[in-house]
Order: sequence, then structure tokens, then C-alpha cells
Amino acid sequence: MDYLTIEGGYKLSGSVRIGGSKNASLPIIASTILSQEKVTLTNLPDVVDIKTLIKLLGMLGANVEYHNSYSATINNGSINSTTAVYEIVSQMRASILVLGPLLARFGECKVSLPGGCAIGQRPINLHLKALEKMGAEISIEDGYVHAKAPNGLNGAKIIFDKITVGGTENILMAGALARGVTTIINSAKEPEVIQLCEVLVSAGVRIDGIGSSELTIYGTNRKTLSFPDIAIIPDRIEAGTYLCAGAITKSKITLNCVNATHLRASIDKLESMGCEFDIIDDNITINPPNELKSINFITTEYPGFPTDMQAQFMALSIVSDGETIIEERLFENRFMHVSELNRLGADICLKGNIASIHKADELNGADVMATDLRASSALILAGLIANGKTNVHRIYHLERGYEDLEGKLSGLGAKIERVKANKK
Repeated sequence: MDYLTIEGGYKLSGSVRIGGSKNASLPIIASTILSQEKVTLTNLPDVVDIKTLIKLLGMLGANVEYHNSYSATINNGSINSTTAVYEIVSQMRASILVLGPLLARFGECKVSLPGGCAIGQRPINLHLKALEKMGAEISIEDGYVHAKAPNGLNGAKIIFDKITVGGTENILMAGALARGVTTIINSAKEPEVIQLCEVLVSAGVRIDGIGSSELTIYGTNRKTLSFPDIAIIPDRIEAGTYLCAGAITKSKITLNCVNATHLRASIDKLESMGCEFDIIDDNITINPPNELKSINFITTEYPGFPTDMQAQFMALSIVSDGETIIEERLFENRFMHVSELNRLGADICLKGNIASIHKADELNGADVMATDLRASSALILAGLIANGKTNVHRIYHLERGYEDLEGKLSGLGAKIERVKANKK
């Protein structure tokens, strides 16, 4: 199995282009099920999760034409199956996003239960309860969600007890083809949710309250949609990760093709640590201090501090003056990278969902193992400043959401390369 080897201690410089958002691409790809016409998507990130979901559409009968690694045309007019099989859904939880659009368009579908994942349980009960309120009959059979609404879905008032990004996205897509008006109370407000709303509006669906915690969707009564070409927004988590790379190596670097508004929570924390920024149009340059200050933060829903940046900021905290306290409120197992960071010389203590980090005297390279997507990037960030070589194993996690990370970091001056493991 391939791994990354990093020689620490090198300054970075130059610029890096940020790719399209994985978390925006996935629901938008799923939303194309609501159309029987060709839909062209551009600025797709070249990552495994995108290819996995597009493969699922192909298994359902869609025709997909790749123009290059970042652009594809999808025609779902030829879909002849409404069963999303375990083989695909088990690889990527976001596959559950096909549930809403398949049910709304075809009146019946079967989607494999996604199960748990490394960072914690993310149950889909909120999705299912909302679809039942819209008139769907839901049953769990042989590990599959079997949903039926032969006469179509009906608009309903959906109140989410807990903010759910995937639940909001699924009901947005279901409501787009429903009969009547659907209102989502306590909806997610992430930029990725906003783009999905904007894409549905461009395809002919009226949606009120975009960007707020209350969304109102006026359904088309099963009339399929017609999408214009769609350009995916920049990936705010990839961008935040490269800002952390600049901060931890005390290097001035520039990010191109970013939306600074989407990065506000990360930028605010980096400013509190002593970093300064030059923001011009869609470019951000980070100017880090000689010594980072410690900070405290709590992960929460957007526009709060994102859980997807928690691991990267923990890596920064290893070399920050003073004590840092991090409280993880969204996922119960999202501190699995702590033991691996401690292998490099970090001083991190855990108590439940709270981590306390004290500045390490120095970090030394070692073999470490990635436990999830964002943990992978935290280990790489630490490896950039560790003495000697750090080998990061299980990088298949990294490939799910980061586009050519080793290539982009090498372009900035990092000493990082992919090593092909010997097959036995």
C-alpha cells in the first residue's frame, strides 16, 4: 500500500490553486438525478469520492462523459435502476444523498444503509423521518432503506431537531420535485448547502430563505429539472489546510481560486494566532508570525468553526505558545489522530471530547497511520516541521478528499513524495 514520506524542516513559498469543493460536488452530482437532460459540471475535484458517486450513477444507468479530470457531463435520462448497492454506499456515506432525488423522481428506491464510519456515527434517521412526513413509506429490509411514494412526495413542514447537512440536502432535492411547498426548519447553512440551493433555483425551482436556517421549497409536482452548466465552488477545507501549512512552516504562501468569505472561521482563528492576510479578489496570501499564539476553540456548525479543520489546527497547536483547548462537539471519535501526533512528539491529553495541547519541545519523524480524511492532513502538517522523515501510511483516506496534495505541497517547496509499497 502506498504511503507518503516527508522530510521536515523546509520553508514553503509560491502559490497553490485550490480545487473544487468535494462537499459541494457530491450533493450537486446527486441532484442531477432530478433531470432527464444532460448536465455539465466543471471545477470538480479530482478525488476518489467524486469518482465513486459518479460510478454509482453509472450503475443506475446514467451516461457519464468525462471531458478531463475536472469536468464531466452526466445524462440521467437513461437511469434504469433505483437501487444503490452496498458495494458503493459502503465506500462513501455521502451516497445516501441519492435517496431524496431517486424517490422524488421515480416514486421508489432502495439505498443501502451507510453504516458507521471512523469518526463516529452519523445516523440517517433524520433523513428518513423527514421523507415520511412528505408521504414516503420507509422500511429497512436486508440492510437497505426501501422507500416508496408511488404518487409522488407531498410538501411538508420539516423541523430538524439537530442541524444536519446531509439531511438538509436530501430534503432540498426531495422537495424540488414534490407536490406543494416544503419548509425546512433548522436547516444547515454551509456554503455547500447554499450552492445546492442556487443550482436548484437555476434549474427552475423556487427556494426562499437561501443562507438562513429556514428554507422554503416550491415543488414542481414531479416535473423534472433542466440544469445549466454548473461550476463547483472552491473547497474551503482544502484552502484552510494550505493556510495551516503556511502557518506551521512560518512560510508566506498564496492561495488562488478561493472564497475568503467561506474561510472566515479559519482565518479568524489564524489571525488570533498572529497570522496576517492579504486578500485580493479570489487570492489569499498568509503572512505567519515567528511564533504562533495558542487559541481555544469549539467545533460547531457553519458559520462556526468547522469540525473538518479541527485536526489541522491541532497540528498547529503543537507548536503554539501556551496551552490550547479544543472541544469537539460534532463527532465522538474525531480525536483518533491524537495518538499518532503524540508519536511524533506532541504533548496532547484527552478527556472525553476535550483535548488539551501544550507546546512540544520538538517533533521527530516516525511512522504514523492516517485514521480518517482530515487526520491524514494533520499528520502531514506535523511532518512538515518534524526532524528527519515522517512516513504517513493508509493515505487512501487522504485520496478521498485531497487532490494531489503531495504534488501541490512539492510545488510549494515541501520535501514530500509518494512511495510505492512493495507487494508481497
